[in-house]
Amino acid sequence: MLDVYVPKRELFNNDTQEFIEIQGTKFTIEHSLISLQKWESKWKTSFINKKDLSSEEFADYVRCMTVGKELPMEIYQNLGSANVAKIKKYIDDPMTATTFRSAQQSMRHKNEIITAELIYYWMIEAGVPFECEKWHLNRLLALIRVCNVKGSSGKKMSKREIMRENAALNAARRKASGSKG
Repeated sequence: MLDVYVPKRELFNNDTQEFIEIQGTKFTIEHSLISLQKWESKWKTSFINKKDLSSEEFADYVRCMTVGKELPMEIYQNLGSANVAKIKKYIDDPMTATTFRSAQQSMRHKNEIITAELIYYWMIEAGVPFECEKWHLNRLLALIRVCNVKGSSGKKMSKREIMRENAALNAARRKASGSKG
Protein backbone atom coordinates (compact mmCIF):
# COMPACT_ATOMS: atom_id res chain seq x y z
CA MET A 1 0.00 0.00 0.00
CA LEU A 2 1.07 3.54 -0.65
CA ASP A 3 -0.13 6.73 1.01
CA VAL A 4 -0.62 9.66 -1.35
CA TYR A 5 -1.09 13.27 -0.33
CA VAL A 6 -2.52 15.84 -2.73
CA PRO A 7 -2.05 19.35 -1.33
CA LYS A 8 -4.75 21.98 -1.26
CA ARG A 9 -4.89 23.88 -4.57
CA GLU A 10 -6.96 26.31 -6.52
CA LEU A 11 -7.49 25.45 -10.17
CA PHE A 12 -9.28 27.10 -13.07
CA ASN A 13 -11.93 25.04 -14.90
CA ASN A 14 -11.91 26.10 -18.58
CA ASP A 15 -15.28 24.47 -19.24
CA THR A 16 -17.20 26.38 -16.56
CA GLN A 17 -14.85 29.38 -16.44
CA GLU A 18 -14.73 29.09 -12.66
CA PHE A 19 -12.06 28.57 -10.03
CA ILE A 20 -12.20 25.24 -8.19
CA GLU A 21 -10.64 24.65 -4.80
CA ILE A 22 -9.25 21.15 -4.21
CA GLN A 23 -8.97 20.30 -0.54
CA GLY A 24 -5.73 18.77 0.74
CA THR A 25 -6.37 15.04 0.67
CA LYS A 26 -4.55 11.98 1.91
CA PHE A 27 -5.55 8.56 0.60
CA THR A 28 -4.14 5.06 0.31
CA ILE A 29 -3.73 3.07 -2.90
CA GLU A 30 -3.05 -0.59 -3.58
CA HIS A 31 -1.73 -1.97 -6.91
CA SER A 32 -3.51 -5.34 -6.88
CA LEU A 33 -5.38 -7.76 -9.08
CA ILE A 34 -8.62 -6.25 -7.79
CA SER A 35 -7.53 -2.78 -8.97
CA LEU A 36 -6.47 -4.22 -12.31
CA GLN A 37 -9.81 -5.92 -12.95
CA LYS A 38 -11.74 -2.76 -11.98
CA TRP A 39 -9.73 -0.71 -14.48
CA GLU A 40 -9.95 -3.31 -17.26
CA SER A 41 -13.71 -3.66 -16.83
CA LYS A 42 -14.05 0.05 -17.58
CA TRP A 43 -11.44 0.51 -20.32
CA LYS A 44 -11.86 -2.91 -22.01
CA THR A 45 -8.13 -3.27 -22.64
CA SER A 46 -5.19 -4.98 -20.96
CA PHE A 47 -3.47 -2.75 -18.39
CA ILE A 48 -0.27 -4.84 -18.34
CA ASN A 49 0.18 -4.88 -22.13
CA LYS A 50 -0.62 -1.17 -22.54
CA LYS A 51 2.61 0.70 -23.29
CA ASP A 52 1.61 4.27 -22.45
CA LEU A 53 -1.40 5.25 -20.42
CA SER A 54 -3.06 8.55 -21.20
CA SER A 55 -3.32 10.95 -18.26
CA GLU A 56 -7.04 10.13 -18.07
CA GLU A 57 -6.36 6.36 -17.97
CA PHE A 58 -3.63 6.81 -15.34
CA ALA A 59 -5.86 8.99 -13.14
CA ASP A 60 -8.61 6.39 -13.43
CA TYR A 61 -6.21 3.59 -12.48
CA VAL A 62 -5.23 5.54 -9.36
CA ARG A 63 -8.98 5.82 -8.63
CA CYS A 64 -9.31 2.03 -9.05
CA MET A 65 -6.37 1.50 -6.68
CA THR A 66 -7.88 3.68 -3.95
CA VAL A 67 -8.57 1.76 -0.76
CA GLY A 68 -11.81 2.75 0.90
CA LYS A 69 -14.03 5.55 -0.29
CA GLU A 70 -13.51 7.01 -3.76
CA LEU A 71 -12.61 10.67 -4.00
CA PRO A 72 -13.76 13.30 -6.48
CA MET A 73 -12.14 12.74 -9.89
CA GLU A 74 -10.53 16.22 -9.74
CA ILE A 75 -8.16 14.93 -7.07
CA TYR A 76 -6.95 12.07 -9.27
CA GLN A 77 -6.63 14.38 -12.28
CA ASN A 78 -4.46 16.82 -10.33
CA LEU A 79 -1.97 14.56 -8.59
CA GLY A 80 1.10 16.58 -9.55
CA SER A 81 4.33 15.28 -11.07
CA ALA A 82 5.89 14.24 -7.73
CA ASN A 83 2.88 12.07 -6.85
CA VAL A 84 2.73 10.59 -10.36
CA ALA A 85 6.42 9.63 -10.15
CA LYS A 86 5.92 8.16 -6.66
CA ILE A 87 2.90 6.12 -7.83
CA LYS A 88 4.69 4.84 -10.96
CA LYS A 89 7.66 3.78 -8.83
CA TYR A 90 5.27 1.94 -6.49
CA ILE A 91 3.56 0.18 -9.44
CA ASP A 92 6.95 -0.93 -10.84
CA ASP A 93 8.33 -2.12 -7.48
CA PRO A 94 8.74 -5.93 -7.47
CA MET A 95 7.75 -6.08 -3.76
CA THR A 96 9.72 -9.30 -3.30
CA ALA A 97 13.28 -10.54 -2.88
CA THR A 98 12.62 -13.34 -5.36
CA THR A 99 14.57 -13.16 -8.58
CA PHE A 100 14.51 -15.37 -11.66
CA ARG A 101 17.60 -16.51 -13.54
CA SER A 102 16.41 -16.56 -17.10
CA ALA A 103 13.76 -15.08 -19.31
CA GLN A 104 12.90 -18.64 -20.43
CA GLN A 105 11.20 -19.23 -17.10
CA SER A 106 8.81 -16.35 -17.73
CA MET A 107 5.06 -17.06 -17.68
CA ARG A 108 4.43 -14.69 -20.53
CA HIS A 109 4.45 -15.59 -24.16
CA LYS A 110 5.64 -12.80 -26.43
CA ASN A 111 2.30 -11.88 -27.99
CA GLU A 112 0.01 -13.00 -25.17
CA ILE A 113 -2.42 -10.38 -23.92
CA ILE A 114 -2.42 -10.52 -20.13
CA THR A 115 -5.69 -9.60 -18.48
CA ALA A 116 -7.07 -9.94 -14.97
CA GLU A 117 -8.97 -13.07 -16.00
CA LEU A 118 -5.79 -14.73 -17.26
CA ILE A 119 -4.05 -13.96 -13.96
CA TYR A 120 -7.03 -15.44 -12.07
CA TYR A 121 -6.66 -18.55 -14.26
CA TRP A 122 -2.95 -18.73 -13.39
CA MET A 123 -3.87 -18.44 -9.71
CA ILE A 124 -6.31 -21.34 -10.00
CA GLU A 125 -3.81 -23.49 -11.94
CA ALA A 126 -1.07 -22.80 -9.39
CA GLY A 127 -3.38 -23.32 -6.40
CA VAL A 128 -2.87 -19.77 -5.16
CA PRO A 129 -5.72 -18.75 -2.82
CA PHE A 130 -7.98 -15.89 -3.88
CA GLU A 131 -7.00 -13.88 -0.79
CA CYS A 132 -3.79 -13.10 -2.68
CA GLU A 133 -5.74 -10.95 -5.16
CA LYS A 134 -5.20 -8.13 -2.65
CA TRP A 135 -1.40 -8.46 -2.78
CA HIS A 136 0.75 -6.06 -4.76
CA LEU A 137 0.33 -7.28 -8.34
CA ASN A 138 4.06 -7.80 -8.98
CA ARG A 139 4.37 -9.90 -5.83
CA LEU A 140 1.38 -12.03 -6.90
CA LEU A 141 2.87 -12.56 -10.37
CA ALA A 142 6.19 -13.56 -8.77
CA LEU A 143 4.40 -16.12 -6.59
CA ILE A 144 2.59 -17.58 -9.60
CA ARG A 145 5.88 -17.77 -11.45
CA VAL A 146 7.56 -19.53 -8.50
CA CYS A 147 4.68 -22.04 -8.41
CA ASN A 148 5.14 -22.70 -12.14
CA VAL A 149 8.91 -23.14 -11.86
CA LYS A 150 8.76 -25.34 -8.76
CA GLY A 151 5.76 -27.30 -10.02
CA SER A 152 7.29 -28.17 -13.36
CA SER A 153 9.33 -31.34 -13.58
CA GLY A 154 12.27 -29.42 -14.87
CA LYS A 155 13.76 -29.64 -18.32
CA LYS A 156 11.74 -31.65 -20.82
CA MET A 157 13.47 -34.66 -22.30
CA SER A 158 14.08 -34.99 -26.01
CA LYS A 159 12.67 -37.95 -27.96
CA ARG A 160 16.13 -39.53 -28.03
CA GLU A 161 16.48 -39.24 -24.23
CA ILE A 162 13.01 -40.75 -23.72
CA MET A 163 13.83 -43.67 -26.03
CA ARG A 164 17.17 -44.25 -24.24
CA GLU A 165 15.45 -44.21 -20.83
CA ASN A 166 12.71 -46.59 -22.00
CA ALA A 167 15.30 -48.97 -23.48
CA ALA A 168 17.20 -49.00 -20.17
CA LEU A 169 13.98 -49.68 -18.22
CA ASN A 170 13.02 -52.52 -20.60
CA ALA A 171 16.49 -54.07 -20.32
CA ALA A 172 16.32 -53.90 -16.51
CA ARG A 173 12.85 -55.52 -16.52
CA ARG A 174 14.02 -58.31 -18.90
CA LYS A 175 17.02 -59.00 -16.69
CA ALA A 176 14.89 -59.02 -13.52
CA SER A 177 12.33 -61.41 -15.02
CA GLY A 178 14.87 -63.56 -16.82
CA SER A 179 13.14 -62.95 -20.15
CA LYS A 180 14.83 -62.57 -23.52
CA GLY A 181 12.18 -60.53 -25.21
